[in-house]
Parts: sequence; C-alpha cells; structure tokens
Amino acid sequence: MNWLKQQVANVAGTQEPEYGPTAIQSVSEQAKRTPYTELQPQDLRWAAMESTCVETQTFYLMADTGHIAMAQVIYNNVAGIRTTCQFNTKVFYQDGKTPNLWSSDPLDAYGFDEQKLSFYADGCAITLNKDADSYSVKSATNEASIVNITVSRTAPGFQVGSNGTTFFGTDPQHPWGSMRHVFWPRCHVEGSIITKEGEINCRGQGIFIHALQGMKPHHAAARWNFANFQSPTYSAVMMEYTTPISYGSTVVNVGGVAKNGEIICGGAANSVQHAQTKKDPENEWPEPGAAKFIWSGKTQDGKNVDAELEGSLGDRLDKIDVLANIPGILKSLVGGVVGTKPFIYQYAPMQKLKLKITTENEEHIEEGNLFSEAVFIS
Repeated sequence: MNWLKQQVANVAGTQEPEYGPTAIQSVSEQAKRTPYTELQPQDLRWAAMESTCVETQTFYLMADTGHIAMAQVIYNNVAGIRTTCQFNTKVFYQDGKTPNLWSSDPLDAYGFDEQKLSFYADGCAITLNKDADSYSVKSATNEASIVNITVSRTAPGFQVGSNGTTFFGTDPQHPWGSMRHVFWPRCHVEGSIITKEGEINCRGQGIFIHALQGMKPHHAAARWNFANFQSPTYSAVMMEYTTPISYGSTVVNVGGVAKNGEIICGGAANSVQHAQTKKDPENEWPEPGAAKFIWSGKTQDGKNVDAELEGSLGDRLDKIDVLANIPGILKSLVGGVVGTKPFIYQYAPMQKLKLKITTENEEHIEEGNLFSEAVFIS
C-alpha cells in the first residue's frame, strides 16, 4: 500500500504520506563501514533513467579573473512519459555592477556515447577523455554565453560510502527513489565563456559534481546546503539535504576535503550551521547571513581529521524563485504541492575565509574563496 501511495504522489505531484525515518536508507550508513571510495570511470556513467528523475552534471568555476561561473546539463524524466534536456550557464561578476548572466536552453537530438560517459546534443557536448580525468564542455546553444572549457581533476574523484547513494522506500530491497552524488573536488580549468560583454577567461579552479535524484526533487529534499571552497592548497565540498517530514526530516550530508593528488578525508560525518538569519519578507524563509561548515573523517593512514570553515556570507549574489525561472517541464515536478515554494540563495563572500584543517598532531590554516547555496523548498 505504501508503494501505491508513493506512485500516486509521484505521478500526481502531490505530497507524500509520512513514512517515517525507517523509509530512508541513508548513505551515511554505508559511510560507517566505508567512508568514501575513489571513483572509477564506470562511476561517471549517466544513468539516464526511464522513470522520474533529474540527473545533472555541473561544473563550478572560480576564475583567476574573479569571475564565478557554472555550466550544467540537466537530464529530466517525468514519470517515464517525457524526457527533456537543458543546458544552463551562469556567470557572477564581482564588480558589483554587472548583472548576473543566466542562460538556460532546451537541447535537441540529445544522446550519449556507447559507454554513457559523454553527453551530446545539437550545439552541445560534454566529453570525458580516455583517461577519465578531464571533461571538455562546449555549448553554442545560446549566443549570450558560448562555452568552451576544459575541466581537469587534480585530485582523485570520490563518492561517499560504496556507491554514493541514499535510497528511499519502505522495502530496502525494492526502493522507489534514490539520491546520488559523486565529486571531483579539485580541478584545474582552462578555456572561456564568450558573452555579449566580451570573452571571459575561465582559467582557474573548479569542481565537478554528477548528481542523480531518482524521484521528484521535492519528495527527496525539503532543504539543501552546498559549499565549494577553493584555496591554493586545499579544496572542500559539502552537499547537505534534509528530507521532507515524509522521511522523518532526515539530514544527509556528503562531502570531503582534498589537495593535489590526494583526498584528505571524505564521508558523511559533516555538518553546516546557519547564523545571523533573517526572515525573507517575500517568502518567510530564514535567509542566512553567516555559516559554519565542518568536515570530519580520517586520513588514509587512519588519523582523525577535522576541517572547519566559518564566517560571514556577505551580500548574496542572487536569490532565485525556482518556479519563476525553471522550464515548464521541470516545474511540473514540483508544482501543485501545498507548501512548496522553492528559493535558492547564492553567496560568494568578497572577503576570503579561512579553512582550518586539524589532524592529531598538526594544524593547517589557509585562506580561500567560498561559493555556497542555501535552498529552501518546503
């Protein structure tokens, strides 16, 4: 009966019943045995599910010029009835004057290579090289943002646990939903984005995330927090979501810290705390003014390691009313549910923040740049 209720909610888009926390098999349970695994080429394959899902490959860039940018492809399936793909580009200008650039375009004639490691469509290609350590990202789908970048990892990729996946459903042997993230936490970026304002040199640092939500997004998560920190020596990434009350408001946090050639730690024993919150009068969400991110794990030789990043988020870069900005086919995944009002708050403090990494007998502190998001859905 629970499966039937979930299927009705999945097709109709309605809110799910309260199954409780036992209906989620968190990746944090895997992480107790295996904190993380380094990625193999097969871990980068597109799932391209034929049932409800949202699958993304996202490249976040921090250019030496000070620009922050994102390039993303979305594969979206609604109830196995219709599949669409979209390419998104966003550029943040740090001069405080130039408006953010946002391009979002539907893709035609999309497909994959035989191994499902590379994606292509008319005017767009995301290609993994033969060594599986570099992506070429090219898009001419929008004249306002012509993308031609190469993102090469300088540290191993990883996923939390053995497969990076949290499963949803009252029968663990037959889950009805899933959530998966894999990371390249530290990358070197080359190339450019050509805009109407001119060409942006994207040379700098970056991060790559492949994510799969094997269910309707608002059924999987009510809130999200994301952190991407880059410094000359270290990179740190964190992705946290809180499920709706349907799954007991369970918190799942995956992430890790890396440096060139090495994962320092990875796992699910991380946390984020908001501070200096204020109520957004438009939607009553508690917008954060500051945040504290903590990573905890073990080094490869078994030493305890903690990393901490804390400070003001500064003036927000953007606030996005998701339902007002996403394509109609994606909107159908979250629309019509009472209490669903998704907003994304994006930040990149002008003042550098300090990452403190502590092991059993050492402490390292280094300044770097943070890009973060706080997402409220329901």
